[in-house]
Amino acid sequence: MKDYYGWRAKIGLIYPAEGLVMEPEFCAMAPEGVSIHTARVDLTETTVDGLSNMMDDDRIEVAARMLGFRTPTDVVTFGGTSATFMRGIGYNREVIARMEAAMTGVPASTTSAAALRALKAVGAKRVSFVGPYVADVTKLGGEFFAANGFEVTGAHGMGVSDNLELNDVSLERMYAYTKSVVEPEADAVFVSCTGLRTVGAIEALEADLGVPVVTAVQATFWDCLSIAKVHEARPGFGSLFECFPP
Repeated sequence: MKDYYGWRAKIGLIYPAEGLVMEPEFCAMAPEGVSIHTARVDLTETTVDGLSNMMDDDRIEVAARMLGFRTPTDVVTFGGTSATFMRGIGYNREVIARMEAAMTGVPASTTSAAALRALKAVGAKRVSFVGPYVADVTKLGGEFFAANGFEVTGAHGMGVSDNLELNDVSLERMYAYTKSVVEPEADAVFVSCTGLRTVGAIEALEADLGVPVVTAVQATFWDCLSIAKVHEARPGFGSLFECFPP
């Protein structure tokens, strides 16, 4: 056993300041030797205006610089789904380019990019989109995945706009809502939003629905591990972790 943190991989995470979910869920999935290092950015509302305010100044670049220039990380990801799908196809790639320009040779990713790769890895073609969002953000999410080649069987939102309120959405509520809205024709489910608790219910949802369940936090962590060439996670977090790239 090595005697220092992150001897296999150091993952840099840029995450909204008000969120309480993503770091604990990353740590729950992390295998031995993988450490998580976070920089925070401010986001008060998960509305189109609130998300735009977060993305339109330089706070993403500042956070990326802290993690990918001052800190010796192996990968830096922006843990925000709606913030990187809200402007349609290709916007997630623009955010990645902004992050990598602020760093020194460290690869970058985003939750939306991770979700696309994860859904392809599990063989998804017909995806049910589920999230906590208000109607206009939910619509943009469905359109983003449709524009990237998936048949979206439905887009469902819980109507939460306050970013702090996301911290109070229980795992049981997420599970019950997702199970109630997924269409029978879907061959995969994507549960969006890195502020929503999900990883503790993925295996139960997969057993109940009979299809792969990909969630924003799970996909982001899987993507970081893939980029860092660590091809394992702790067991119990869904079939996606059987699908690492070669």
